Amino acid sequence: MLHIKTFTFNPYQENTYVIYNDAKECIIIDPGMHNYQEEQLFQSFIDSQELKPIALVNTHGHIDHVLGNRFIYETYGLMPQFHENELPLLVQVQNYAPQMGIRYEPSPIPETFLTTDDKIEIGDESLSLLFAPGHSPGHLCLYSAEHNFLIGGDVLFHRSVGRTDLPGGNHRQLMESIANTIYTLPEETTVYPGHGPTTTIKEEKELNPFIRA
Repeated sequence: MLHIKTFTFNPYQENTYVIYNDAKECIIIDPGMHNYQEEQLFQSFIDSQELKPIALVNTHGHIDHVLGNRFIYETYGLMPQFHENELPLLVQVQNYAPQMGIRYEPSPIPETFLTTDDKIEIGDESLSLLFAPGHSPGHLCLYSAEHNFLIGGDVLFHRSVGRTDLPGGNHRQLMESIANTIYTLPEETTVYPGHGPTTTIKEEKELNPFIRA
């Protein structure tokens, strides 16, 4: 059984996810904590649930999704995992974070990168990686067919879609990713987005004004 805990962090109201199993192993996705209070809130949950973090995954490299990478690395010894195409975006964060008045400790840089051939293992279960560029050039989503959920990052939101006016964005590519990758998932799939409330594939196919199935 997998459980999902959601935190909403930083001025961008970004959703940070912890996926954990009954054996107390957990995966951290898009840590967005940007100050001491948010770091302590996160760590208190990990400690109170007696969880053991085993992996850190970034769906993409924009500032609001990587602010906590250094904290997670220093606290739990986990190197971030992400698609190689996101590396330039991640490196840029340390240049523009001060201009935005945001404290940012530079993220560690891994020596290897994720591809869609990889899976994120947690106990005897695994999450598949879906390549969904457009919001950013190497955006990955994490999908569990067994549990019918998608950690969607900034691709598809409740009645909205990801921005494409940021560095590395491509609107046509985003629309194709949603239509050809995300919308092919079972309609009962619950989508946990990078911002805002959860939704389902069925709801967005029927009601999302930005893209139709």
